[in-house]
Amino acid sequence: MVADENPLRPPARGNEATTARFGEEFAQAMNVDGSGVTADELEAINALPSGSALLIVRRGPNTGARFLLDADTTVAGRHPDADVFLDDVTVSRRHAEFVRHGALFEVRDLGSLNGTYYDGVRIETAMLVDGAEVQIGKYRFTFYASRADLGKK
Repeated sequence: MVADENPLRPPARGNEATTARFGEEFAQAMNVDGSGVTADELEAINALPSGSALLIVRRGPNTGARFLLDADTTVAGRHPDADVFLDDVTVSRRHAEFVRHGALFEVRDLGSLNGTYYDGVRIETAMLVDGAEVQIGKYRFTFYASRADLGKK
């Protein structure tokens, strides 16, 4: 045996490529480009009408779930009647609300036990910016504003 041979690695065969390659469609679906957004999510974000936004669950239960924010007030919580139902014991029944101000959105904690976090900081209220992370209990969302409203105040 040659000193640099690894008995656990199959022997090299000429100049064959040893890396598997996947199709572009598979790479997009798996978010290989590193942006954090899949092709389907990007399509949904680009289709948002003015005055609306999208929350996408990035970590926690139901990863990948999407919630449309298109009302003046949207309540998130553990109560089955919540607009954004979050089935987790770390979430209060009426945990937080998303309030629309024209083309802008604000998140407000509703006196929850475990708090609401904006980009890792516990808040009572905060104006949301595109790409911000909101954490409610074990759920971590990314907020996406309508592309038609970006830059509007």
